[in-house]
Amino acid sequence: MAKKNEITERTCAVTREVLPVSELLRFVVSPDGVVVADIKNVLPGRGVWVKATRSKVEEAVKKRVFNRGFKEQVHAEIGLADQVDKMLEHAATGALSISRKAGDLITGFAKVESALRGDRVLALVHATDASDDGVRKLAAVAASRFGKEDPLAVVRLLDSAQLSLALGRDNVIHAALLAGQAGRNFLRAASRLADYREVSLANGTGGAKGAVAQD
Repeated sequence: MAKKNEITERTCAVTREVLPVSELLRFVVSPDGVVVADIKNVLPGRGVWVKATRSKVEEAVKKRVFNRGFKEQVHAEIGLADQVDKMLEHAATGALSISRKAGDLITGFAKVESALRGDRVLALVHATDASDDGVRKLAAVAASRFGKEDPLAVVRLLDSAQLSLALGRDNVIHAALLAGQAGRNFLRAASRLADYREVSLANGTGGAKGAVAQD
């Protein structure tokens, strides 16, 4: 629920659409005139808002949208879209680590399979380099419980090395995200990263159920 006087919508500087701030990225200008992303919406100064997808950030840089938005000559680096991706990815891996510490994450194929049969599972997490066979087997177990009409969210955005580093464990391929607050926080961060990369959390490319987790 929005707080009193809290801004809930802004206009995208690229498309001119009025969108919820949750679907936008805020950019500000550093003291040396460089455009930087403010993914937490906390940095001081005038902000320019862009739809939270890689293609729109790239378009904003290419078309020099930030000069118009800030009404001055600013420097938007060619790699700005990559920088945003890394920031969102870092936020997602950090939230994933916290979910493990909070007990909201189970790793290992056998443990994930068992959790799917009885625990309050919010989403499946697969490494991007996981075998298709393993992904299919766990999808079948999930479908037998949750059904095909209301599929479980599937996060497939990080490779095994990234998952292992975030979780402080070796060779993490599959995980089950449980329905605790930390698990919901990770799913929000993962949803934001997936939206930015313009992939879905509904089919294993990046699930529908719980894709935007509510408190």
